[in-house]
Amino acid sequence: MSRFGNIGHRLFTGELSFDFVGRRKLWVTLSGVILLAAILGLGLRGLNLGIEFKGGEIYTISKPGVTVSQAQTVANKITGDNSSVVQSSSSSSGKQITIQISAAENVTTQKAITEITSQLGVPSSQISTQMIGASWGQDISKKALYGIIAFMVLVTLYLAVAFEWRLAVGALVALVHDMVITVGVYALLGFTVTSGTVIGFLTVLGYSLYDTVVVFDGLKDATKKLGTQSRLTYSDAANQSLNSTLVRSINTTVLALLPVASLLFIGGGLLGAGTLNDISLALFVGLSAGAYSSICVATPMVAWLKEKQPENIALAKKVRQRRSAEAKAAAEGVVLDQADQAEQDNVPVSSGSGGGVTGPRRQPVNRSRNDRRAPGKRK
Repeated sequence: MSRFGNIGHRLFTGELSFDFVGRRKLWVTLSGVILLAAILGLGLRGLNLGIEFKGGEIYTISKPGVTVSQAQTVANKITGDNSSVVQSSSSSSGKQITIQISAAENVTTQKAITEITSQLGVPSSQISTQMIGASWGQDISKKALYGIIAFMVLVTLYLAVAFEWRLAVGALVALVHDMVITVGVYALLGFTVTSGTVIGFLTVLGYSLYDTVVVFDGLKDATKKLGTQSRLTYSDAANQSLNSTLVRSINTTVLALLPVASLLFIGGGLLGAGTLNDISLALFVGLSAGAYSSICVATPMVAWLKEKQPENIALAKKVRQRRSAEAKAAAEGVVLDQADQAEQDNVPVSSGSGGGVTGPRRQPVNRSRNDRRAPGKRK
């Protein structure tokens, strides 16, 4: 832990740095491959919508001793395929098994109850039926879509006022990036999209924005007086700022993923909590994508947009000239003195005679002790 803390301190002070901004082509390629796979999954397989969106019936079995595998076998026999969803849950009355059969299967309630009763030996009094219409899921989908649109508009306005439009563009690209990946994972793996999944998607939007704004706030402070120097380009300053907040972003993501992973793998996987499983799965995928996008997508994109501004183009030219002069001086075995350093940074430095600095002055790097003679002595 102390070693990780030491790495965090070195990242914050600039002693250690990872070139995230300079590797923007790598991140674009990686994100492009992931997004392409997600889009192909959506186009070819589509989303496996739950019963809330398609309509159907839910049969709840309260008899002890019935297992999920037994109920799944019966459900597959009723529908003729494996499209039905069987889950286990716990209530005050004990363990329950739920069988979800979509309205698209055209299975009558009487037929389903008859099969469950005969195959599992469950009295009809221990089977409760709940019918869900497809209109409910459509209403939820519309409201979720309206909420996302309103969220995007408000986010754009906020970031444009608090920062500027280029940062707003970077944040929106990161948000869309996270949502497409999250939805694409559901399509590729065939996970069922339920009302809990929609809640998870909306939560991912807020978290992804929070992580991006934290990074952008540090970026704003780091580039506030960038034009008064000639050591760093905008991309250099952006990368330096990103590294200084890297450990904070990692810690925030890990702390957010720990309870989500507990809900997903323990609550959903072992205990069979269906709703928790739906929400936590969307959160787990979305939070992971959000941490990646805030570091490797949003900031490199902002740096790319900012580097196209005239003032940052001029700054990049000054930085190249400075670095060329320093490289030449190092090759000749000399270093720039204080006045020359100040001139490179456009900072006035007064000379001993009261005059201004008229040009760069250089000092030899290596001088022996014998060359330093006291005034007035001759050889």
